Amino acid sequence: MALKNIREDSYPDWYQNVVASADMAEVSSSPGCMVIKPWGYGIWERLQRLLDEKIKETNHENCYFPMFIPLSYFQKEAEHVEGFAKEMAVVTHSRLASIDGKLVPASPLDEPLIVRPTSETIIADSFSKWVHSYRDLPVMINQWANVVRWEMRPRLFLRTREFLWQEGHTAHSTFDEAEKEAETMLEVYKDLCENDMAMPVLTGKKPEYDKFPGAVNTYCIEAMMQDGRSLQAGTSHFLGQNFAKSANIKFVNQNNEQEFAYTTSWGVSTRLIGGLIMTHGDDEGMVVPPKLAPYQVVIIPLLKDKARENEILSYAEKLRDELKSKVFASEKVRVKLDNRLKDSIDKMWEWTRKGAPIIIEVGPKDLDKNALMFRNRIYINDKERWKNFEDFDSFVNSISDKLKDIQDEMLKRAVERMENNIVTDIKTPEEFEVYFKNSNVFLENSKNAPKVAFVKGKWSGDDDTIEKLKEMRISIRAIPFEQSGTEGVCLVSGRKATIDVIYARSY
Repeated sequence: MALKNIREDSYPDWYQNVVASADMAEVSSSPGCMVIKPWGYGIWERLQRLLDEKIKETNHENCYFPMFIPLSYFQKEAEHVEGFAKEMAVVTHSRLASIDGKLVPASPLDEPLIVRPTSETIIADSFSKWVHSYRDLPVMINQWANVVRWEMRPRLFLRTREFLWQEGHTAHSTFDEAEKEAETMLEVYKDLCENDMAMPVLTGKKPEYDKFPGAVNTYCIEAMMQDGRSLQAGTSHFLGQNFAKSANIKFVNQNNEQEFAYTTSWGVSTRLIGGLIMTHGDDEGMVVPPKLAPYQVVIIPLLKDKARENEILSYAEKLRDELKSKVFASEKVRVKLDNRLKDSIDKMWEWTRKGAPIIIEVGPKDLDKNALMFRNRIYINDKERWKNFEDFDSFVNSISDKLKDIQDEMLKRAVERMENNIVTDIKTPEEFEVYFKNSNVFLENSKNAPKVAFVKGKWSGDDDTIEKLKEMRISIRAIPFEQSGTEGVCLVSGRKATIDVIYARSY
């Protein structure tokens, strides 16, 4: 079945097919976990590198904390442990013993250890040892790590029991400084998503019922996927003094008085790759923005003419070397010369499914004309993307512009999709219910395509509306920072309301 048919008939199946056909990841023999394969991990490495630079530019330093956390650390912060209790993996024994030929747990631990679902508790313990005076603040650290959350319905990249992420943690002397830090890091995530991933996001605050366990405020970035569902792409939490009080992070302030610090935490994960797939993938597979592609240009030499094989390879190597000397987005262009003993058509389709931004075929005719044929992974300004002929020097000298055009076009399309599919004209609960009774379908760029996507409207904030939304399998994705301040009708209860929110189905 063509990916187009799968995408239109069953978006989840299309997603799994893209991951498999792009050879990005596979289900592991370890239940609920995944193996991230070189192309998928290469994209994660690019994300990691770009974000790591942004994090360091905002005066944070990298470090590392243990993945095993004493259970008692979680029990200090009741709301936090309650929020994660159902997802925790617990280590209760230190070794195995053989009894009647079977391995069984032995040597019970004095205290169970939680396999890191998140690190607020153990990092707060260290902060309590590091912070004594206002002169020790702020503490601004970040770690790249794996975490474990016992997901019951795993899906590659989106929800697996073990996944990779980045988590930042900071401690500050004032409320305002800590809150500003949480907001600043949300903007860093937005910059990564939009300028590097070409994935536009909405920013805002989570409602009280959906904030991070133990947080005062949770700020979020929400991206619209092609099927109209929302993906929470990253969160930043202002924790107030909650974790400082439970971990005893105290300092002597400038008035020589003791007080508790104010802390934050923030993170993104390999879930971003799932968002990348569902933002840019198409009927032929994955599409990777040039800034994230492990290889931005792939060269495929056509080696059917054995008499000229060495000549063609030399030409391809020269092309590779000259392209690698060029710069795009402040980095050398990343080029792959694929000279594997494999049919060139198979290689072309393999790199198409992987989403390499530009694919070049080099054969005898190109050699004779000192030219080449290249293929853009996406259409640029409605030009033919499969057969673009250009002379050698012209192509090499314009490679940076070509990659920029692809990056810009991908963001433009994603922005148009999101802007065209935020519904604002629903005014009553009846209209709201009718709208969300429809099934999510693939979103075309046309404003008139049938769809269920984001609804921007009023919310009264009452408890019964939360239960009603759960029944409808809809959630409030964000309370936008910019509020209209006008009074209207809550789209769930019909009561008077002033809060503007984004409603959607979500992943």
